[in-house]
Parts: sequence; structure tokens; C-alpha cells
Amino acid sequence: MPLSENHATSTEAGPLQDAGELPFPDVDLMHVWHLVEPDERQRLSGIRAFLQERVRPESIDYWNREEFPRHLLPEMAAYGLGALQLDGSSELFKGLVYVEAARADASLSALVGIHNELIIGMILELGSVEQQEKWLPGLTQFTALGAFALTEPDHGSDIAGGLSTTATREGDEWVINGAKRWIGAATVADFSLVWARDTDDDAIKAFIVESTRPGFNATKISNKVGLRIMQNADISLDDVRVPEANRLPGANNFAAANELLKHSRAWVGWQAAGVQLGIFDVARDYALARRQFGRPIAAFQLVQLPLAEILGNAMASLSLMSDLARIQESGDLEMVQAAMAKSTTTRLARESAAKGRALLGGNGVSSDYEMAKLFGDAEILYTYEGTYEINSLIVGRAVTGVSAFVG
Repeated sequence: MPLSENHATSTEAGPLQDAGELPFPDVDLMHVWHLVEPDERQRLSGIRAFLQERVRPESIDYWNREEFPRHLLPEMAAYGLGALQLDGSSELFKGLVYVEAARADASLSALVGIHNELIIGMILELGSVEQQEKWLPGLTQFTALGAFALTEPDHGSDIAGGLSTTATREGDEWVINGAKRWIGAATVADFSLVWARDTDDDAIKAFIVESTRPGFNATKISNKVGLRIMQNADISLDDVRVPEANRLPGANNFAAANELLKHSRAWVGWQAAGVQLGIFDVARDYALARRQFGRPIAAFQLVQLPLAEILGNAMASLSLMSDLARIQESGDLEMVQAAMAKSTTTRLARESAAKGRALLGGNGVSSDYEMAKLFGDAEILYTYEGTYEINSLIVGRAVTGVSAFVG
């Protein structure tokens, strides 16, 4: 039902039990939330309440308009969502925060994940002390935003070998030329972390490029079917000059980018699990409220079946991701594990979104009822941070020892 209605009631169905009285109100059948320490669980509960009560209701209108609700950033910062990479939280807690964020809105969960895993993570791991001192305080409070600029118009899956944006050293400056595409938050960010090929040694390096620099231009990509709140952009770089101090000293080859992408792919697995919980939340609420043939449609077998399948997919994804968090905590995460998690959970999310859309019938195609929003968002998760096919081939190469990649 639309979020403008009370989730516990419906003008068509009559009064229903409060959500808190529903069986398994938290939908944690596998007790994954029980695995975090009590203090983290309490904090997670507060974050969930904020995201469900404040972020989720507002997200629909912003999603419809393809606009970014910047006014929510200070509140998100107050709950620590801008500092997950630095606050000493466990990998499982961090993952469950990503789950709760995606459960409320996939676009803002993408912002939180990219912000922590790729922007703060990159400056923390690859940046200089001066760069860290300049940018990390603002980033943790969401008073500064960054964008991760790797993908290009003509190079996505083959970016490792095909990256064509160039950086040429001229004295104490670098001159950057090229184009980037699908760069999240680039139109609202204070800077972009631009990956470019050094024309001298052909090595791929990274630079902090402030959005105000002459020759830098970010143009919003409109008319997307999903993640419509996330302001993806085309970036053009026309003789953009940055000082040597803006080059990240730890980013001297693509291996540095790949290390970041490994953890970013793992993060998308959490995001996909959260979207699945959002799909279940909407589907169950609707099934209990919607009446046909004189009773709630939740009483029909052909409604209970997809509900059980949606929840089963979500629990399988959460269990997989909790195991991945254990591996991350030990420092043993490899790309094959991240790729398998990303491809599997996004496949299940896509499947569940289709089931949820069908369960709502005609109302499933209107974002007023949320499911259409989740349906579109799940489709984007299936493709970004490495397509389903590319991540599957990474797994296939790892388990056979034979590469099926072209070239």
C-alpha cells in the first residue's frame, strides 16, 4: 500500500494488527542480527527506526522526481552513516547498516556504501596524510561528498585494460583529459576521485579533482529506471589542471583500484539483501491489507508461495553475507568471494522483485505502492559494480583455472 497510508490499516481492508504484532516483525528468521554485539545491536535498532520512519517515506517523491534529498545528510551523519569506515565497527555491523539503508531506499544506501567503501576507503588507504586531514573530517559528517570516477563511456567491463582518460605531468601539475560515465553523486559532490592513465609510464593513477576546477563538468544522467535518487553523471575533463599534491600516492596501478572494488562488490551483496527485505516488507503488508473475494489475499496459496520464496531468497542472501563478513573480518577476502556474493544476491533480488511486483498486481507498477520502485532499483543492482555476467565469469575462472574473458 502507499506509504501515505498507515501500514497497519487500509481503507479497503479494514483494521489490521499493528506491524509490531506481526509474526517475525524484524524478519530475522536466521538470527543474523543476533550475531552482532549487544551495543551494536542497540545502535542498529536506532538506525533502522530512523531509516524506516524518516528516510523511507520521503524517498518515494524524490525517486519519482530524480532529485537528491540533501537535507537528509545531517540527520544521516548524526546516526554515524558517514563514518562507518572509521568508527571501529565490526564488518557484520557495517554490513547490516547497509542492509537497513537499502531496505529503506536503495539509492541512499548506494550513497552510504560508495561514500564509505570507495571514497573514505580510498582516501584512507591510498591518500596522503595531508589529503586525509583535509577531507576525512568533512566526509564523515556528510558536509563534504566525493565521487568515484573510474567507468568511462567506452570502457566498463574492460576498464582495467581499456581506461583512456589521461594524465600528463607538467612541472608541479597534472593535466587530465578524458570522460567518465555513470559516476554516482558527481553532480552534487565536492570532488571526484579520477582514475587516469599516466602518459609517461602508462600506469593508472588516481587524482582528487575538485568540482570547481576549470575544465571539469558533470552532467546528470536522467530517465533511469532505478536508483533514481542517486545522481549519476557523465563527467568531461578538458585540460583539467590539478597539483601534484592532489595525486593519491598509494594509487599507482589498477591493482589499487581492484582492491577497493573487491570490498565494494561485497558491499553490493549487503545492499541486495536489504532490497530483498524491503520487497518482503511491502509484499507482506500489501497481502495482509488487500482484500479480494471477501478476505485478505494473504489467505490465498498463490500469495503465500511467493511470500515464502521472497523471504527464503532474503535469508539465503543474509546468511551468505554474514559468512562473507566473517571472512572480511579475518582479512582473507578474495575477489572470487566478493564476486560470487554480488552476483548471487543480486540475482535473487531481481527474482524476488519480479515476484513482489506480480503479487501486487496492477498496483505493482505504481511507485506509490513502493514495489515498482524496488523493482527498478533491483534491476540496477544486477548490473552495477560489475555486471552479473562479469562477476559470474570471475567465479568461473577461479574455480576452473581457465579464463573465459575475451582477449
